[in-house]
Amino acid sequence: MPFNFPILLTWLRVALIPLVVGVFYLPDLGFHGFSIFQLGLASTIIFIVAAVTDWFDGFLARRWNQTSAFGAFLDPVADKLMVAGALLVLVHLQRVDPIIAFVIIGREIAISALREWMAQIGASKSVAVSSIGKIKTTAQMVAIPMLLYYGDLLGIDTRFWGQVLLLIAAVLTVWSMFYYLRKAWPLIKESTAAKENNKQ
Repeated sequence: MPFNFPILLTWLRVALIPLVVGVFYLPDLGFHGFSIFQLGLASTIIFIVAAVTDWFDGFLARRWNQTSAFGAFLDPVADKLMVAGALLVLVHLQRVDPIIAFVIIGREIAISALREWMAQIGASKSVAVSSIGKIKTTAQMVAIPMLLYYGDLLGIDTRFWGQVLLLIAAVLTVWSMFYYLRKAWPLIKESTAAKENNKQ
């Protein structure tokens, strides 16, 4: 397993995921005296730090020519775990509708499986990240810390705008999923037909 500074940042992001979720359960563990606002602020800061490492690890890996197959595997896994963990705690806090969380998490699982399938048939470029996917990710990564904070910030109602942005992210999530499926479908049919012919 290769190890370098960009991969270290990715592992740091993985390590921060339990903290994003866990701070909300400090009172249950006997650490009293924290308000829900303080817990939300702490979780928001941890999530933002984790999100920043996501940008830096990719930037540094390309800048220092330290890209690797393991890093390419671990980076999206860390991203999906971070988003899924944050959404689950937001559902628990009743700040996110469970259906929206299910749509976003379910899409990530489905597209990950699709990309694995496409990689197996040598067509991974056909499901490379699109502009729709990037906009979806941006909306999602802004909405989640807003909903973790859940209060007024410099005159901005993060509760309202977090809900709006997450709804936009959910719509783009479905849109991008069908976009990827439409691009991949001819190749899937071709690969399936080739396997059937080989059996005959």
